[in-house]
Amino acid sequence: MPDVKCNVSNCTYWGEGNNCIADAILVEIDRHANNSYDMSANGELVGDAAHKDHAHDPAETCCHTFKSKH
Repeated sequence: MPDVKCNVSNCTYWGEGNNCIADAILVEIDRHANNSYDMSANGELVGDAAHKDHAHDPAETCCHTFKSKH
């Protein structure tokens, strides 16, 4: 898996050196930011999460892998 950097330190998957330590990452377009998508334990997309979109630039995307630390 490639290195994924993350500056959101209150995420469960945030690791030392601003590294994302999640097993899989789900990036979505902003239009779907409030949707709730599921991924299987092995990182496969489940149900409605298995679709394709098109973004024109990075500002139109968001990370659905974020899970707040409690």
